[in-house]
Amino acid sequence: MKFSIKHSLSFFYLLILILNFLTSCDRNRIVEKEARQEESAVNPDEEYIMVTTAVNFPMYVNHDQAAFKRWGKRRGIKTSILGPSDWDVAAQIAVIEQIISTKPAGLLINGTDPGIAQVINKAVDAGIPTVVYDSDIPGGKHHAFLGTDWYEIGKLQGEAMAKLLNGKGKVAYLGILGMTNMEQGFKGLQDAFAKYPGIQIIGRYDDKANVEEAAHITSDLLGTHPDLAGICGFDAMSGPGIGLAIREANKAGKVKVTAVDWEPEHLQLVKDGIIQHLVGQKRELFTWYGAQFLFDMRHTVNSLSIDDIQAGVVAVPRKVDTGLIEINQSNVAQFLK
Repeated sequence: MKFSIKHSLSFFYLLILILNFLTSCDRNRIVEKEARQEESAVNPDEEYIMVTTAVNFPMYVNHDQAAFKRWGKRRGIKTSILGPSDWDVAAQIAVIEQIISTKPAGLLINGTDPGIAQVINKAVDAGIPTVVYDSDIPGGKHHAFLGTDWYEIGKLQGEAMAKLLNGKGKVAYLGILGMTNMEQGFKGLQDAFAKYPGIQIIGRYDDKANVEEAAHITSDLLGTHPDLAGICGFDAMSGPGIGLAIREANKAGKVKVTAVDWEPEHLQLVKDGIIQHLVGQKRELFTWYGAQFLFDMRHTVNSLSIDDIQAGVVAVPRKVDTGLIEINQSNVAQFLK
């Protein structure tokens, strides 16, 4: 029986396809075997440590720390959360200094202040996988940063406020003056308002992340500017403080309010019509995936060279924007539940 060249080529290509299929199956078995070996190689005593300030702050406990603990439980490994009870950056630095000598499997550090760059660099130089979350640290040699684009937070607040005011009216904003991420948010707000010549910014105020201070500032603003149209809040305490003063002055709905974060008190203020718009961070994401980045570096889950350390390569993304959540009357029920 004679075969034409055409038939011979068809048979040849079929043979190649079969060989490729068998090779692919072998490769998949190898990958599955390596994955099983990776899981079995995890030491349940290896410790991943989160370091923050204000370690008992409810927002940190309910979002960051809860996700970090859940991640450790899912992985079957040890997680610890350390840091001072107050907002004390010097104490946070001291805690990190002490941890470095214990050589943990990974460090997940809240980027509270640019002043922590030096101790972050010490951790990296000691060979500890180190990830910063929440706010990036200029000058830090950390392997990755996961967090929020604060300029976008400000921009979204500005756009929401402009819509609420139909593009005109007097507006003030509150937050922690001088804090890097907050100043970026203020810039986003100002740039958003620049498109609306009818909006007048009457001032920016430092509420020191304190509910009482935010309420006091708002009360003074309402008395000094009876025609105040809107207030924007930029830290976790701004919204509740503004809301308290608005409620006491019986100005709900008359003075529009936008704020950052979506804790239960923020959500209730939206439901009650005192806050009209929230811009919230996806905090669970930047701590969960930040922890996973540490694990991936520790266990060389991905390699980009024969020896990434010698090559000066980090096999995780350098910077991740975890995005934002916008909440108003149209969807607040989904979050309250």
